Amino acid sequence: MRADKFKVADFHCDVLSKMQASPDINFDNDPRLDVTAERLASGGVELQCFAIFLSTNRGKPSFEHVLGQIDLFRQKIVNTDGLQWLQWKEQVGNRLVGAPPQAMLSLEGVDGLEGNLFYAQLCFELGVRFLGVTWNYANWAADGVLEKRNGGFTEKGRKLIEWCNESGMLLDVSHLSQTGFWELADLSNRPFIASHSNAAAICGHVRNLNDEQIKALIAMDGRIGLTFYPWFVSDDGKARMDDLLKHIEHVCNLGGEKHMMFGSDFDGIDTWVEKLEHPGKYPDLIEQLLRYYPEDTVKGWMYENAASFLSANLPSQVSKP
Repeated sequence: MRADKFKVADFHCDVLSKMQASPDINFDNDPRLDVTAERLASGGVELQCFAIFLSTNRGKPSFEHVLGQIDLFRQKIVNTDGLQWLQWKEQVGNRLVGAPPQAMLSLEGVDGLEGNLFYAQLCFELGVRFLGVTWNYANWAADGVLEKRNGGFTEKGRKLIEWCNESGMLLDVSHLSQTGFWELADLSNRPFIASHSNAAAICGHVRNLNDEQIKALIAMDGRIGLTFYPWFVSDDGKARMDDLLKHIEHVCNLGGEKHMMFGSDFDGIDTWVEKLEHPGKYPDLIEQLLRYYPEDTVKGWMYENAASFLSANLPSQVSKP
């Protein structure tokens, strides 16, 4: 099978925050973006997850800023001529030939929810399906990985976990503190993901997951989305595709062949893995993987592992209230 015929799922990009900062950006083919509609098509990306990330450059995070990025997603990404919005498990794999890629919405850090679970409910009603609890530092719900005290969840944060389990909102532990990770593993009755994290045993960056965390994700049938930020791939911050393969092999050795996917972090990074600078380069990565791994295994990493998780864990449109 040719590399350009593989389907790809990418669980993290930061297009929306760039578009909020520069409203004149054109999603079709703007050179200021890593991820564009043209590059998704040329790279075979069938599913792209768009993160709502509130940069501190805009001041204190607020729910108004969250709504602004949701509106950008609706107007610029999934408009009548754009990508198809994936919100329900019934939509996974239910595709017409030649249909445009699917797009999902995630929230990277709950700071903008302002501690209000009603705002979380509104996000769900407006189509957000993944919720990352923190972005590196502490907020009203939990500590992030760069918070030195390495605290876990607050009382409000534990109520947020309960609400997510009840509502169908899925949880993402990339950026969450280690203490928070293990508290969530104890408190959640549903599997979660790390949308854009690598293996700490290969690259020791604090944002990467240690072996016990990866094995916990595997045991709960969660997912780890390997990411392309060079500082998370290689300790010297200079990375090639072969360096990314070291993370893949390590996760496989831990038993995670069926639990691995990709979360590039395109548009959230300012350096790139060599020859993997945007989603149009995914066929090059696939060709590299096929040199070492069977076709069915590579299909799983590129799309099917992500799709199976969504089929099992997204809320159902049929049974919604």
